[in-house]
Amino acid sequence: MDQQKSSRPRVVIVGGGFAGLQLAKKLKDAPVDILMLDKHNYHTFQPLLYQVAMGAIPADSIAFPIRRIFTKHNNFRFNLAYVETINAEKNSVNTNIGEIFYDYLVLATGSDTNFFGNEALEKCVMPMKNVPEALNLRGLTLQHLEKALVTKDKDEKDALMTFVVVGGGPTGVELAGALAEMRHLILQKDYHGLSKHDMDVFLVEGKDRLLAAMSPEASAKAKQFLQDADVTIFNSVHVDSYDGLTLTIDDGTVIKTRNVFWAAGVMGEVPEGMVNATLTRGSRIQTDEINRVKGYENIFAIGDVSAIISEEFPNGHPGVAPAAIQQGAWLAKNLMHIINKQPTEPFKYHDKGTLATIGRNKAVADLGKLHFQGFFAWLLWGLVHIISLAGFSNKTSVILTWIINYFNKNSDNRLIIRSFNRKTRTVEPEK
Repeated sequence: MDQQKSSRPRVVIVGGGFAGLQLAKKLKDAPVDILMLDKHNYHTFQPLLYQVAMGAIPADSIAFPIRRIFTKHNNFRFNLAYVETINAEKNSVNTNIGEIFYDYLVLATGSDTNFFGNEALEKCVMPMKNVPEALNLRGLTLQHLEKALVTKDKDEKDALMTFVVVGGGPTGVELAGALAEMRHLILQKDYHGLSKHDMDVFLVEGKDRLLAAMSPEASAKAKQFLQDADVTIFNSVHVDSYDGLTLTIDDGTVIKTRNVFWAAGVMGEVPEGMVNATLTRGSRIQTDEINRVKGYENIFAIGDVSAIISEEFPNGHPGVAPAAIQQGAWLAKNLMHIINKQPTEPFKYHDKGTLATIGRNKAVADLGKLHFQGFFAWLLWGLVHIISLAGFSNKTSVILTWIINYFNKNSDNRLIIRSFNRKTRTVEPEK
């Protein structure tokens, strides 16, 4: 059992994502003891997960050890642990490594894939919210290309070579663009016997336009970029069912495919025990204006799992890295105000803009009232992502890989390191 020995307040942070890391960084010199808990010992740069899934960059280039980030932080500790239950009445959390006590608890658990209660879909589609899932997606994609090369069954070959991305937000658009790029630049070059005419890419989106959170100009240009790359787009439709082969859309469309990649929504990861908490749309925990969970005095939530409901943000702030980072920094300041019995300050979100890439030399950008698309937006997208990566080694790895891939129009990272069995949802051992 965990015992608190320090006289300084203990801040327990659950989650090593953007919000949790920023909070811990800003408390570096504060008179508190920080304990971070996470089920992984690394921070994942989620905006580039789709590039790992498509074999464009290696997985370890977007993951960085959490302990390494805080080497010089004397008030920081990390435990590899999974939180099972929160005991608010005892100021403790039950974990797989024992009971841990806190003075202040911060939930920065992020979000997970939302299948909207459809268990059949969940068993058959491929999500992509973490590094293992991205590697599973990569492995399955490459396995299916290998099978398509040798199968004698034309219908099965067509299904293996048909790719459906569900969800027209940034992740879905970027994933569809990467698939289209693979189709045009790589398929015939690396898989002799297959051609771009054998592969089909579909994008299914429930809203009437892609990138609905961005400007109409960005949405229209993203759609044009994808259509120019021969991606078939369905708007204002939803997936009814998928059994591993037959995908049915609610407008009556039926697609035979072995590859359905799910980017249609997320939901907050809320630990058990938050009996007084109010969950809003997308299973996000409702908080007050300083990210304190309503119904509790010393429990806070930041990032994707939290929602500050206001007239301007009726569903909470957008689930993007900048919002999570800003909440982490703001909460660090307010925690010190609370500890020092000073007035707190309500969180104010500064929208720095939104970027999305649709493949080689193509991206869209909304920066305030400035909207632009194309090559310059693509360069800006790359610069912003490089700056945001954790660790010099990761920045260097991604830059070099991108440069090599750009001039070769190819990648060296399409490796089937782990064969994935979709039916059992397990990684198969090598024989």
